Amino acid sequence: MEECKMLKTYKILSLLLSYPDVQLQDFLREVETELKGEALLPSEKIDGIVRFVSHFSKMDLTNWQAEYVQLFDYSRSASLHLFEHIKGDSKDRGQAMVDMLEFYRENGMELSSNELPDYIPVFLEFLSGLEIAKAAELLAEPVHIIDRVYLALKEKDNPYQHVFSAVISLSAKQPDRKTTEQVIQNEKPLDLDAEYEEEPVEFGGNNSCTNCK
Repeated sequence: MEECKMLKTYKILSLLLSYPDVQLQDFLREVETELKGEALLPSEKIDGIVRFVSHFSKMDLTNWQAEYVQLFDYSRSASLHLFEHIKGDSKDRGQAMVDMLEFYRENGMELSSNELPDYIPVFLEFLSGLEIAKAAELLAEPVHIIDRVYLALKEKDNPYQHVFSAVISLSAKQPDRKTTEQVIQNEKPLDLDAEYEEEPVEFGGNNSCTNCK
């Protein structure tokens, strides 16, 4: 079966949301050209990414890394792990992770031992290997969780909001703000581990991307 062509835009957004290193810092100068070349994002979303690039291009890498950790690792509202927002630290999160990992494997993606399947950069990297329509369809399933993070970053007026805004624009379904508000209301503080009673997001249901193995 012929492999799907990689969607550069999803891959780039995945990189921009990953822990910053020298390679990412060097790549920033190429981001605008690559995004415009593939033209999956609306021009205004690319403009937002350009503002993100401009901000962090001027920042010392050590300071960027410190900001990244402070922003994403110490607040559940901006967590880059999808299931933290709906499952907290409950035991149900573990099963949701197993199911998502199996879904990746069924579609030809193997994770390294230190990667968690619900990490948004990992999810976006997975989507980059699918066809455009399938990637947009799967992105729509956790779009309200992603919108929740976007709102948290927008409230802080943090440049990462532009990356999340771009991600959301690629979804086959745009978030309904009432549903996002429900995610926010049900979100648990970091120190609570009571079980969350709603069903976890199920990526892809029973349908696999048979063209992307």
